[in-house]
Amino acid sequence: MSSSFIELALLIAIAAFIGWRLYSTLGGDEGPPEGRARSEPQRPRPVNGDREARQPESGLRPAFTGPAAAGLETIHGADPDFNPREFLQGARGAYEMLANAFARGDRETLKPWLDTDVYEAWDSAIAEREKTGAEAPQLLRICHSEIDDASLDGSIARVTVRFEAELGEGDMTRRSEEYWTFMRDTTSDDPNWLLDDVDTAE
Repeated sequence: MSSSFIELALLIAIAAFIGWRLYSTLGGDEGPPEGRARSEPQRPRPVNGDREARQPESGLRPAFTGPAAAGLETIHGADPDFNPREFLQGARGAYEMLANAFARGDRETLKPWLDTDVYEAWDSAIAEREKTGAEAPQLLRICHSEIDDASLDGSIARVTVRFEAELGEGDMTRRSEEYWTFMRDTTSDDPNWLLDDVDTAE
């Protein structure tokens, strides 16, 4: 038997052995070998990390509690997408954004989110501050927020949120308590709420 034939036979045997080992390791149609678990492929996580967690809540009626419960339920009847918990989260974000924009005198940011009367009042306050050189209070943190009142007048929904916040004025800090009323037409395709009124707690 020639040496070349022996070398060829050895190469075939080695290739067959390697193929069998790969088949045993990765598994064939019959599944992985006994005692070896096949690893599961990784599932890609959704881009919105909390969307998957919120899916079980879809279709569930939100809870209406507190002093504004009746009004919140009426608004939900006119707009089934309205959810008090999500609204309050959005209101906190709006409070922070608008308070900081007011402190900067950023009229461009303020105007799309304020009702005409509120914008005119805030614009005058900013103008007076610019004239006198007075410093605006800086929002340090929101201490507490809760829905205080809610109503539906025709298709116009209004929700009032009580905000307690800590403000900084120079080296001093003080507590602020305000009632912000947000307004939205429930028949509109625009999901955004406008700041309709601001009152200071007595």
